[in-house]
Amino acid sequence: MKKISFIILLILIFSATVQSAEKNQKNQKTVSLASVSSMIIDLKNNTVLFEKNSNIVMPIASLTKLMTAMVILDAKLPLKEKIRFTKEDKNSINNYFSRIRIGSELSRADVLRIALMSSENLAASALGRTYPGGTSAFIKAMNKKAKALGMKKTRFVNSTGLSEKNVSTASDLTKMVIAATKYKLIKEYTTTKVYTARFKKPRYVLGYTNTNVLVRAGHKDVKLSKTGYLDEAGRCLVMLRKVGNKDVIMVFLDSFGKRSPIGDANRTKKWLQTGKRGKVAKAASNYERVKLAFYEKSNS
Repeated sequence: MKKISFIILLILIFSATVQSAEKNQKNQKTVSLASVSSMIIDLKNNTVLFEKNSNIVMPIASLTKLMTAMVILDAKLPLKEKIRFTKEDKNSINNYFSRIRIGSELSRADVLRIALMSSENLAASALGRTYPGGTSAFIKAMNKKAKALGMKKTRFVNSTGLSEKNVSTASDLTKMVIAATKYKLIKEYTTTKVYTARFKKPRYVLGYTNTNVLVRAGHKDVKLSKTGYLDEAGRCLVMLRKVGNKDVIMVFLDSFGKRSPIGDANRTKKWLQTGKRGKVAKAASNYERVKLAFYEKSNS
């Protein structure tokens, strides 16, 4: 009896060890996120570290502004040139709130900075309008750039992201973020913590803060960032973040809850460092099921 009991004990210990190993192996392969769609890649070799629903087409809100910035910089327009804000800019964003006074002026560099760091919609609208050929030519340039980057499921209809018709996928957006990392100014402007913009005609100043709480908190591991929100898009976030010795591209789309994108970014970082997959609220899982059913119906 003692011999049988000892054998049973060994079996139980072995079984528990195997289960623990399998659990650890699973934890190393996946991470729990509150975003409906996501993709994590190693920038150095474009290796996909994690993906979830990464090919679903969905609205991307103000993530659009990264493409806006690239098109502006590609055109090599003078950054010191003053841009005048007009009623046309206000109308193009459906009178969305902005503290900028119509008729005032700001350098194109500062207009670009506040569009990226603080997601200022009037600024993004003005950038498109003052592009050679106007807004329509700018939108064509945005879509041409997306096509050149291989973003096959992406379409832009404006420079701000204030339309559910600006759509993409997590997979496509990794390509956009990779491209954006090659622009020194985009990396600088998207990680500007705070900035005071000095307007003219009339003279006044406005203070701006970064929309990414990690940047505002001084996290130096964030090398590029853009947030986005629209009712139809949910909470969105893309980042280039240093994790250990890796430069990691993170894309989170339609995240449940105001703080969820940052939560996903931190869970991803911890998972890459420790293998621990983390936890998300049950409400987030329920939200994901509902949204996936919606996207499946919308894309069918």
